[in-house]
Amino acid sequence: MFVFTQSNSADGNQLLSCRRDDDGRLTVLTPVSTKGAGSGTAHLPSQGSVILTDDRQHVFVTNAGSGDVAVFAVRPDGPELLQTVDTGTAPRSVAERNGTVYVLATGDPAIHVFRWDGAALAPIAGGPCTLPDDVDAAQIGFGPGGRLVVTSRGRDELLAFPVLDSGLLGDPVATPSAGPTPYGFATTSQGIVVVTEAFRAQKGAAAASSYRLDGDRLTPVTASAGNGRSEICWAVTTPNGRYAFTTNFADGAISRWRIDADGSLVLEDATAGLTQDGRSGLRDEDLTDDGRFLYAIDADAGELRGWAVDGVGVLTPIATAAGLPATVAGLAAF
Repeated sequence: MFVFTQSNSADGNQLLSCRRDDDGRLTVLTPVSTKGAGSGTAHLPSQGSVILTDDRQHVFVTNAGSGDVAVFAVRPDGPELLQTVDTGTAPRSVAERNGTVYVLATGDPAIHVFRWDGAALAPIAGGPCTLPDDVDAAQIGFGPGGRLVVTSRGRDELLAFPVLDSGLLGDPVATPSAGPTPYGFATTSQGIVVVTEAFRAQKGAAAASSYRLDGDRLTPVTASAGNGRSEICWAVTTPNGRYAFTTNFADGAISRWRIDADGSLVLEDATAGLTQDGRSGLRDEDLTDDGRFLYAIDADAGELRGWAVDGVGVLTPIATAAGLPATVAGLAAF
């Protein structure tokens, strides 16, 4: 069991790994080169720059500086680099399902499509899917009905693409975001999408919304519910679909939301977890597959932090791994 993040260093990106024990404690492993370059800047604006494949046997890492994605096998003693493949300029987010991989390139905005055979990536003929220049996308990922969803900060909307049998994408259906600056999102097993809204760094104005699929369109269930904190950017949902956790970049807090059966989003605790109240830098997060542990990176402190999660979503601090670079980005745990 591991937790992965990336250094995002411009002079040689690295996959940073920690072994996780049964109690959630972390042991730092030796970094492994991605054979590519990160952006070299702190606070990479993305969710999903490091992901695990559905079978948990491989890790994909975006190299935002060199325009490629690194593929790693998860070995018992840590990750092993298998391949680095070109993906277009400034890739920041990646998603995988059923042998198809989608990479969000943000320099020349496009979605690049690859076939994944369990050992290597190969481009699918007919891609990539070009995006408008003003999309300013933060994440690509799967929403309800198997649709591929992209958050557009530039247009304040969500784009839902049907996935064709070939793996290529059909024409997207755009849904206006319930609040400004839609950023990261997560989908529950019941098909509800929870989307964070950073509100373009307005102090105390951040919020989150929930959506369900109505035909081809995402329809808001709860529209822009505030939590009184600042810059909500990242979201995860528990395996049972009952809770969502969002990280507040500008003030060091993790908020807990209850997700009701109809998809309504209810704020339960704006500060369910804290690094240091009021300190910026809390970023990407992920839950382990069993939902017992939540991990998040605190870029400004150079730390990977961990919490135990109980049956009603209460967070208890259990682990800290220090020494991360300020450029650190992305997080995947299992």
